[in-house]
Amino acid sequence: MSSAAPDPTADGRRAGHHERVDDDGGRAARWNLIGPGLVVAATGVGAPDMVATLAAGSRYGYLLLWAVILGVIMKIVLVEGAGRYTLATGYTIFDGWRSLGPWTTWYFAPYIVIWGFVYGAAAMSSSALPLAALFPAVPLIVWAVIMGLLGFALVWFNRYAIFEKITAALVGLMFVTVVILAIIALPNVPEMATGLVPSIPEDGMFYTLALAGGVGGTITLAAYGYWLREKGWYTPKWMRVMRMDNTMAYVMTGIFVISMLIVGAEVVRAAGVTLSAGDRGLLDLDGVLEARYGPMIGKAFLLGFWAAAFSSLIGVWNGVSLMFADFVGKMRGLDADHPDTRVGGRYFKWYLLWLTFPPMVLLFLDQPILLILVYGVLGALFMPFMALTNLGLLNGRRIPAAWRNNVVQNVLLGITALLFVILGVYQVWQAVARVLGG
Repeated sequence: MSSAAPDPTADGRRAGHHERVDDDGGRAARWNLIGPGLVVAATGVGAPDMVATLAAGSRYGYLLLWAVILGVIMKIVLVEGAGRYTLATGYTIFDGWRSLGPWTTWYFAPYIVIWGFVYGAAAMSSSALPLAALFPAVPLIVWAVIMGLLGFALVWFNRYAIFEKITAALVGLMFVTVVILAIIALPNVPEMATGLVPSIPEDGMFYTLALAGGVGGTITLAAYGYWLREKGWYTPKWMRVMRMDNTMAYVMTGIFVISMLIVGAEVVRAAGVTLSAGDRGLLDLDGVLEARYGPMIGKAFLLGFWAAAFSSLIGVWNGVSLMFADFVGKMRGLDADHPDTRVGGRYFKWYLLWLTFPPMVLLFLDQPILLILVYGVLGALFMPFMALTNLGLLNGRRIPAAWRNNVVQNVLLGITALLFVILGVYQVWQAVARVLGG
């Protein structure tokens, strides 16, 4: 595999990029609430994140509220860096990684293949769980296959603009459902205020790390630059728009996660229920909600659960397929604007097929232990990988001086990288222990 990346053109942008120019110079886009930021934020928050937040709220109340806020800040810093690099240089994030040396390619290549295979099955199952609870006459595995095929069709046959609108509708459903639940639960505001003071419960390191680093953190954070390109935001002219888009999206994510924490603290804790591990913990919450508020609230929550899970599915189907298409295109020496590397292109469709059909085998079989271990290790190392490479890219010679990190940005990104390294090591240890113990 070649690891060399060409230098930017004289104006700091890759040759061949054509910027979309609006009559108002992009000013109207500043008020466009639907953008790539909303897509990347929605994709990053899935059912496992919701369970982790509920469990933390039920165990510790609002004690870890500060960790949720810290996590939102970390994601804003990371995603802003990826967006800034793309807009300032015209390069994709994979171009940037290659410029740091061949080791990045050797990490990314097996990661995107193995991760996609296992994640495909997990995403289909997660999206199927609430539907199987709503319509129990249809087996879970049938719903999982239907979800995979529906996600495949929505991404295969639609361009980015349609995909973005579908994601926005799903986000609206999941956001409204969970926020209304939090309001109904009547949060204890004075107790919430105490959660703003950083503290870690004696046995709460896992939940602290999960809330600060895990919620909303996946490979799709790196897909942000690709979605900016598909949106038509190419050059530094769009920097302010990108920053507003990113910040607003993760503030919404923060409100969503805090709402889940409230439900955990006020509803699950009061019911004295221990949530099941994994996505099935949300089915436990459905039972608690139905018992406390009636079947309508329980069913409404299941719809919100499905919207969160399915938005993650189609987000990965679209965003990571774009990353794979760029990866293969670069390995074959294609320009960033080559049709094969864009939405609907040949390499995009290759990965979309890979995400959808081979993983269906895992729906019928127990996942191989070794595959689970490799998947867990590679997944745990991705966020540290992104944070550390962002430090290199945003201080390197390929990014124009005006857009390089300043001292504050380096400190924030350095702290973010350190926390993700600690979280990554912990997750690797957990994955190994789980496999060896199981």
